[in-house]
Amino acid sequence: MSLVAVGTVAFDDIETPFGRAERVVGGACTYIALAASYFIKPVQIVSVVGDDFPETMLNELRSRGADTEGVQIKQGEKSFFWAGRYHADMNGRDTLDTQLNVLADFDPILPDSYKNATYLMLGNLTPQVQMRVLDQLTTRPKLVVLDTMNFWMNIAMDDLLKVLKRIDVLTINDEEARQLSGEHSLVKAAAKILNMGPKYLIIKKGEHGALLFSEDEVFFAPALPLEQVTDPTGAGDTFAGGLIGWIAKTDDISFENMKRAIIYGSAMASFCVEKFSIDRLVELDTEKIQQRVEQFAKLVKFDI
Repeated sequence: MSLVAVGTVAFDDIETPFGRAERVVGGACTYIALAASYFIKPVQIVSVVGDDFPETMLNELRSRGADTEGVQIKQGEKSFFWAGRYHADMNGRDTLDTQLNVLADFDPILPDSYKNATYLMLGNLTPQVQMRVLDQLTTRPKLVVLDTMNFWMNIAMDDLLKVLKRIDVLTINDEEARQLSGEHSLVKAAAKILNMGPKYLIIKKGEHGALLFSEDEVFFAPALPLEQVTDPTGAGDTFAGGLIGWIAKTDDISFENMKRAIIYGSAMASFCVEKFSIDRLVELDTEKIQQRVEQFAKLVKFDI
């Protein structure tokens, strides 16, 4: 099995009620790759950084099984940077600064060894970039998962609708599902979105879990109650990495296995938020992950 992950590798400044982390490693692809690496190796990364990005961090990713041949390093340029401050409830946040830098004209280039990917995770980037990746593939992956956000719905809806016709799984939050579909009811929203192309839709509801929809089935995965959430920045991308990592590991794209994948993704996300940046993700092992998954199972186990 081969897994290609596309997205940002970046720097973040993060401020929450529990502290501040300045110029820490972030980016969708970083979180996706780290989470997925606990299930499958290598994770083939497609991204771009400036020459200010530390080689030690790229080596850290490589040591965990990432293949960084698809990471472009632009000499004399700076990496993507985002700064944000979270509200007291940790659900809302304010963007304080966004510097696209190398991301402004990012043209993803897939090495030949990536072009026959069995599984493809398209992280949150412009729909045009996501389409450019799909156009370079020589064979159609077994499963394509795409993450997007309301920003692209506002400025690039036509392109987003085109790329939705070429994917299998879409992951968005409940607000984005309502915006994309024009429906308030998430059940009605899911039906409309599935008609746009995806076979599966995952609607993330943050601290309230996630919903999985197919044409005729629905599954709800709870969120694990945590004593403290320190930094939710990479939670969604970590969820996606755990999800696609589990699917690639098991090589099973059935609805039943998708349910398990959501639990594994949720478990990885629950670790991610416990510390700033990627600090918690690099401390894990398979035993800790399995114990956390069993905690999720206990949340919904009951007899009638």
